[in-house]
Order: sequence, then structure tokens, then C-alpha cells
Amino acid sequence: MGKFQQDAAKLLELVGGKENVAAITHCVTRMRFVLNDPSIADVAKIEKLPSVKGTFTQAGQFQVIIGNQVADFYDDFVAVSGISGISKAELKSQAKQNQTFLQRLMSDLAEIFAPLIPAIITGGLILGFRNVIDSMYILENGTKTICDVFPFWATVDNFLWLLGEAIFHMLPVGICWSVAKKKGTTEILGIILGLTLVSGQLLNAYAVASATEETWAAYTWDFGFAQVHKIGYQAQVIPAILAAFALVYLEKFFKKIVPQVLQMILVPFCSLLLAVMAAHFILGPIGWFLGDIVAKVVLAGITGPVKALFGAIFGFVYAPLVITGLHHMTNAIDMQLIQATGGTMLWPMIALSNIAQGSAVLGMIRLQKKNAARQEVNIPACISCYLGVTEPAIFGVNMKYNFPFLCGMTGSAIAGCLSVLMGCTANAIGVGGLPGILSMQAPSWLKYAFCMLLAVVIPFVLTMIIGKRKGTDVEAEREALEEAAEAEAAAAAEEVKAANAGKPVDLVAFLSGTTVNIENVPDQVFASKALGEGMAIDPTDDCLVAPADGTVSVTMDESNHAVGLTLDNGVEILLHIGLDTVGMNGDGFECFVKMGEHVKAGQKLIKFDPAKIRAAGHPLVTMLVITDDGGMSDFHFTEGTSVAAGRDTIAEIR
Repeated sequence: MGKFQQDAAKLLELVGGKENVAAITHCVTRMRFVLNDPSIADVAKIEKLPSVKGTFTQAGQFQVIIGNQVADFYDDFVAVSGISGISKAELKSQAKQNQTFLQRLMSDLAEIFAPLIPAIITGGLILGFRNVIDSMYILENGTKTICDVFPFWATVDNFLWLLGEAIFHMLPVGICWSVAKKKGTTEILGIILGLTLVSGQLLNAYAVASATEETWAAYTWDFGFAQVHKIGYQAQVIPAILAAFALVYLEKFFKKIVPQVLQMILVPFCSLLLAVMAAHFILGPIGWFLGDIVAKVVLAGITGPVKALFGAIFGFVYAPLVITGLHHMTNAIDMQLIQATGGTMLWPMIALSNIAQGSAVLGMIRLQKKNAARQEVNIPACISCYLGVTEPAIFGVNMKYNFPFLCGMTGSAIAGCLSVLMGCTANAIGVGGLPGILSMQAPSWLKYAFCMLLAVVIPFVLTMIIGKRKGTDVEAEREALEEAAEAEAAAAAEEVKAANAGKPVDLVAFLSGTTVNIENVPDQVFASKALGEGMAIDPTDDCLVAPADGTVSVTMDESNHAVGLTLDNGVEILLHIGLDTVGMNGDGFECFVKMGEHVKAGQKLIKFDPAKIRAAGHPLVTMLVITDDGGMSDFHFTEGTSVAAGRDTIAEIR
């Protein structure tokens, strides 16, 4: 009987029994559940169990913090419950059953933008700073900017645009790459697709709204039977995402129907060509059609009899417009209003939306004050937002948690409505966020300052209230507890290693199949023992397991075709599935462990698809190589023997 069976049985009861558990797995310190009905779980009683250090729910998963002995707890839970565990990837997929469509959509968008956040934050700070020096008329009685007066700062402004343009105008390149990476398709094709959306051969997206017939004459493809405008998609999000997913599904489709011998030639050519055509002939024009509709609705609303209601609606939806890229269409409306009436009531609402999203981030800064890692994103995102650039806040913080985004939209709606009712009018556009008040006409300053105050207070208060109800304010403590548990696990692993250093160990089969002398492996690097002594197995199953107790020291994040272990006696080994399988980029491989995790002999490490490996033309023979003998000198490996994974001994290390 395992030492955790009593707690495991009680935990099973408190989560609602076996029938309420849709899926289960574990990581380094936590049990991860997908519950059919999360409300059934008795959190208060679960957290009182002796083995439990805390609980929380995230991304549809109910997670129970156990600590460094979670693997033993997990084994006892599986034994008590009779529930088979699944991989983390499968659990993550099943966890989406507890999310609404909007939550799933937001989650997918967050995953796409997660790798881009450092660049977006950098760009946000740069553009915010440029707003201050090149768009704020604060010198010589409000007639000139810093750049107008000081040549040095004009040069700095020009130089910084090199970075700003690369980050925001070329954003579709990063989006297409990120989608391709997330979906496991060829990343360089995603990059090329993104480049075709922002090519210098196309009319810049910012110039589309003011384009004339003469302009279009120079920017049109004439195929004879059809004419297509050469439109660029600088800073556009939705067209880039749609184009990238078109590429993903086209590539997967052609991989299924094209013979292996022709895939290198036909799959990239056909999928990329058709994706670019779809982007420019179908998906892009749809985006611009929607943009035209938005522009007409905005113009009618801001000048019509229901402009107060329109102010509330526009304030609420402007942030989502930023996500789609359709917000660029409002610039033309602003300019038209300025030319016709001497000012615009639209731009003030845009600046208020900037402030509101920044204030929602300010709420997250307060809620996550003990989480240093989150503050590295929160603080610069808030600063750039208050300077008029919202993308870092929207993509890096607010959409990640959903509720701050909605809180910002709500505050923007209220402030926007009052702004229109009070007739707040701007002389010009370009300065957003808190500095936006400097673009206002003098009679509007006090009224607009009140609207700004609302845009700060309402999102901040709403974010704090909802965040506390959701437990976001204690998330930092939970993560600190998890980090402490992981540190405890690492320390325990070091203690085990020190206690067992130099002790003999027997290795069990890491796969079922036939053992092979490593010198007979058809790869010179392994066969020559350049990497070290070892052996191989010609497998008959599809799941690599640990040959002995140890700690995961090497993982292949992209390809998942190999894993390194440091055994408890200090010996380091490498397990490599197939030959040249790194070129498969993870297709057909699924890793169950991560760096620093302690594993037991026979524990699942990597599941692979033998059919895909064979179809790619790679031998399945799988190697075990001793990369560091840990002071051991006597190795004995079996050869030509049929073995069962996790049971039969294949090597003795003395």
C-alpha cells in the first residue's frame, strides 16, 4: 500500500468521485485535473488534506499542489481511482471543455501572441516615447514639438522609428510565424507568408483610407479577367491570422495527398502559393470591406442624433478594433471631421480607450504585486498604454486573463459616452493615452480631465473587484508556493544523487523490442561510440520509458525525439528515438516530462508514432548512450535479446 493512498482516496471523493474526473495528469509539483463539473470539488476540504499544499484553477484545469512527491501521489491516486492518466497536451486539450467559446478563442489568441510579447512591449515603449517628442505641441506657446525645436531629438525620433516600424508594421510576419510554430507546420513558410503581407510592392495599410483612383492605378494586379488591389497589411492582426491558418491547413492537406518522395518540392510550393493567393484575393479584401463598413458607421454615429449612445458603443468596441486592425480606418474620419468642423470628438474617445486598458493593467499590477515575473510584463505594458500604445497591454496582459480586457472596455464606454455628451473636442490626432489631453481644445480641458479620471478609476476598481473574486490576487502566493515546491524537488534530487553517487545500478528496457549492439546501429556517430558507451533497441512498441530512477536533465522542446536523464547514482544517459528524427520537428512525438522532473524506472517519457517515422524514411532503432559515467567503469549490455519495457534488465553499470 502506497503511503499516499489514504489521501489519494480522500482527494478522489472530494473532487466528486471517479465519474467527475474527465482526465488527469501531473507535472513536477501538481496534480492536474479536468473535472466534468468543477463546482462539485470541495476546495476547502481538499486544501486541508495533509499532502496538499494548495489548489487553484487555471485554463480549465483544477490543479492540486503536492510538492516534490507528486509522482508517488499520482501513482497512488491512479491505483485508488482506476483512472488512466494522459499526457499534459491531451489534458490541456480536454480542459477546453470547461471553457466557453470566447475563453477558448482568447486562449488561442494569447498562445499565438505569447512569443511576440517582448517585441510588442519594446515597440509600445518606443512609440509612446516618440509620441511625446514628435506629436506633443508643448514648446513655443504650444506651436512646436520637441523634435521641431531640437535637431538631436528629431534624429533620435527618426532612428527609433527603425525599431517601431519593424515591430508594428511588420507584425504580420511574427503572427504568421507564431501560428505556424503553434500548429507544428513549417515556420519559414509562415515567415515568408507574413513578408508577402507587408511587402514594399504593396500600398501601405495606413495609406489605403486616403487612396485615390490614381493611386489604385499604380497598385493593382490586372490579370485580364480580374483586377486585385495591391493592399499591404501593416500592423494588421486578423488578416495575418486568417492567412496563417490557411497556410497551416493547406500544408497539412498537401502532406496527406502528396507522395513522400515529392513532398519537399510540392508541399511548400502549393501550400505557400495558395495561402498567399487566399490572403490577397479573399481574406484581405474581406478585412478591408469590414473596415469600410466600420468607417461609415463611425462617421454616421459621431455626427448623428444618437452620438451619446454611439460614444458608449464606440468606447466599448474600440479595443477589439485594435485587435482586428480595423481601428486604422478611423484616422481618415478624424481628419475629415477636423477639416470640416475644426476639430474631432472621435480622437478623444480613442485616447480614453488607451487610458482605460492601461488602468485595467494597473489593476493587475496591484493584484499581482507579489509576482515579480508578471510585473516584468505588467509595468512596461501599463506605461506604453498610458502613452497611447495599447497592444502590449491588450495582448500581453488583458486578453490573457480576459476580465481586465472587459473591465477596460467598460470604463472606456462610460468615459466615451460622457466625452461626447460634454462635447470634448481635439484639435489633432496622434497623441493618445494620458498625453492626449494636450491635443484637446482649451474649452474641453477640464471636462476631458474628468473623463480621463473615469477612464482610470472605473477599469482599475472593476479589475480589482473581479480579480479578487477570481483569486488573481493570491495567484502570486500560489506560484511562489509552487516555485518553493519545485526548489524542494530539485534539492531532494540532489540529496538522492549525493547519497547514491557511485552505487551500481541495473537498467531496465526503455522500450519493448530486441536489444542491439550499438556498433551495429546504422549511424557512425552512435556506432563509433563518439558520444559514449551504450546500446540500442529495435522497438515493437511506441512509448519510451525511463530505464532507472533519475532526474530529467535534457529535453528537446521543438523535436521531442530525445531525452537526457541523470540517474540517481550520478550517471548521465541520453535516450534517442530513431535516426535523424530531429528533422521531423516534433511531428509524431509527444513528451510527458520536463526539465528537473524526477522519474521512476518504467515511467513514460516520450510517446512516438512509428508509422510517421517510417514514412519519413528514418530507422526506428532507439539508442541509450552513457554521456557521463559518473565515475563508473564496468558496463555490461545485452544483445540480441527480446525484452519488455520497464521489466527486463538490459544493462548493468558497476
